[in-house]
Amino acid sequence: MADYYKILGVSRNATLSEIRRAYRSRVKELHPDKSGTSETSEEFAKVVQAYKVLSDAKSRAIFDSSLFTNVRAHRHKKAEFDYRTWLLERTDQESRAKLIFFDLMHDREDDAVKEFKKMNTEHADFNLKHWFTREDFMDYGFILSEELVLRGEYYDAFLLLEQIIKMEYTYDYFRLFFPEVLAFTKNILRTKLDKVIDDELALDAWERALELNFGPKDDAFFLQKMSQVYKRIGDETTSLICLEESKKILNEA
Repeated sequence: MADYYKILGVSRNATLSEIRRAYRSRVKELHPDKSGTSETSEEFAKVVQAYKVLSDAKSRAIFDSSLFTNVRAHRHKKAEFDYRTWLLERTDQESRAKLIFFDLMHDREDDAVKEFKKMNTEHADFNLKHWFTREDFMDYGFILSEELVLRGEYYDAFLLLEQIIKMEYTYDYFRLFFPEVLAFTKNILRTKLDKVIDDELALDAWERALELNFGPKDDAFFLQKMSQVYKRIGDETTSLICLEESKKILNEA
C-alpha cells in the first residue's frame, strides 16, 4: 500500500492546512503541462490521489487504520522550548503575526482567527505580509482567508485575498492554483456580501474588486451591486452612475 503521507512529504500528524500546502507545492513541481514526461505524469497522479484521500477526514481515517494498525509510538520527550508560549508572552506585532500563522498550521484555527481579528481591531497598521516572505504570506494568507470565510468574516477574507491577487500579478507564485484563488474570491464578492455585511464594507469591497482585473462581466456585476446598495441607502445619483458604467462595460465587451 502506498504511503500517502510520504508521497506528499508530510508527517502522519499533519494538519489539513499543511496537507493542502504540500499538495500545492508538489503539483507545481510535477504537473504534466510543465514537465511533459510520462514518469512525472504518473507521480503527479499519485500526488493527486494522496491529496484526495488525506484531505477527506473519513478517507484519511480509513487509510490511517489500514496502514498503521500495528504501529505504536512510545516516545518520552524531554522538556522542549515551547515556541507558542514564547510568542504568547510577547506583544509586538511581529510575534503576534507569527502566532497567527503558527496556530493556523497547528490545528488551532479558531485561535488564529481570533488573534487576527483582535490585532486588526487594536492596530490600524497591522499587516501580516510585513512579517513573512511573499511565498509564506500567499500560502498561509490563502488558508487564513478560507478559515475566515468558514466563520462568516467575509470582508476580512476578501482583504487578504486582494493582497494575494495583487502579489500574484507581479510575482507568478500560485500559477496552476491561481484560478482557484480567483474563483474563491469572486464567490465571496458575488454571494457573501450583499445584505450579509455592512453596506459600506460591501461597497468598499466591490470598489476594490474593480481594480483586480476580473474581467468585464464581473466588473459589470460589481457595479450593478453597488448601484443597488447606493439606491438602498438613498444615493440615487451615485446609483445611476454605477448602473450606467456597468451598461457601458457590457456594451464594450
